[in-house]
Amino acid sequence: MTPRSAAPLPPPSERRRLREACSLTQAQVAARVGVSRATVHAWEHGRTSPRGHRRESYAQLLDSLAKETAAQEATGEPEVTKRQQQPRPVSPEGPYADPAPPTPEPWRERRPLTPAQAFDALYAFCAPALARQTYLLTGRRELARESVERAFQLAWQRWPEVARDRDPAGWVRAAAYDFALSPWHRFRPRYRHPEPPPADASDRVLLDVLLELPPPQRRTLLLYDGVGLDLPETAAESEASTPATARRLLHARAAIADRLPPLSDPAELHHRLAELASAERLRAAKPAVVRDSSECRARFWTRAAIAFTVALIGTTALTLRTAPTQYEPPVPPGQTVLGVPPKVAPGPLSAEEQKLRAKLRSELQHGPERLAPQPQ
Repeated sequence: MTPRSAAPLPPPSERRRLREACSLTQAQVAARVGVSRATVHAWEHGRTSPRGHRRESYAQLLDSLAKETAAQEATGEPEVTKRQQQPRPVSPEGPYADPAPPTPEPWRERRPLTPAQAFDALYAFCAPALARQTYLLTGRRELARESVERAFQLAWQRWPEVARDRDPAGWVRAAAYDFALSPWHRFRPRYRHPEPPPADASDRVLLDVLLELPPPQRRTLLLYDGVGLDLPETAAESEASTPATARRLLHARAAIADRLPPLSDPAELHHRLAELASAERLRAAKPAVVRDSSECRARFWTRAAIAFTVALIGTTALTLRTAPTQYEPPVPPGQTVLGVPPKVAPGPLSAEEQKLRAKLRSELQHGPERLAPQPQ
């Protein structure tokens, strides 16, 4: 028997283009093929290549996407396919899966989005899952919501930079993680006392184990086993080398396996992290509120900078106005004139001065002796 030839696949860049042309996320493609989102990500970047029946399934899916894209380009209008009519499949990524963006109407596709509309779309796409992720990092619900809002406020202030970024969701996620893991929160009065733990006993144990990990290990574990990033992307987002990231991941898994042996399997750990994050109902603010808060914060700091500059200019002008125009030497120390010592401030007597005082007290003064009555 001759071995069956492998199914042909397009280049990695073409795989990603076909998926994006049909408005599919990596999580949805992974659910169809039966793999994880990180595996699809690696296929689209050319790091790995599918084999066996997964290669055939992936090749058939790409072929159908290519035909659908060709049909759309021929007609000039997007077709309402069965994929859009059927309900969205449940992804194995749990709460970390990227929701499928809504299919725009034909007249909206030809009209570019305004910056506010693009920001609102990114916020609706990332904020719910990001709030659950930051809750696993900190164990605090209010801090998780505040971290997500601060990250998106910073993204709105730097929107031209974020809009041109290759991965805007990763940019916002890194900003939210940095704010959530800041050590300065321990000095804030509202975060000095712990919040109520989860209701389920197993969730409480898992959250306690996570919070006992050092922050770098906790962040690496969440990015790799929670979000589903591969090791180089996890290292880049956590600003560490790949070997250091691998060591952090191994130490974090070992610490969790010591306390919770059933979670030694990475797949089971991913499932439990998804369940723990989904148990908390964290509601994010409206995107318009976040944009308004970002603009108010920017105006406040701009006015504060202007006020500080004006105060500095006024202080400098006052100093120049009141400063002396010529050099004035300091008052020299006193000198002895004709044996008379200079006047000094009162203070403790030296040894010579104490000796002189005793001598003056022991000797009589010059002149006649005083008459003193004597008893008869």
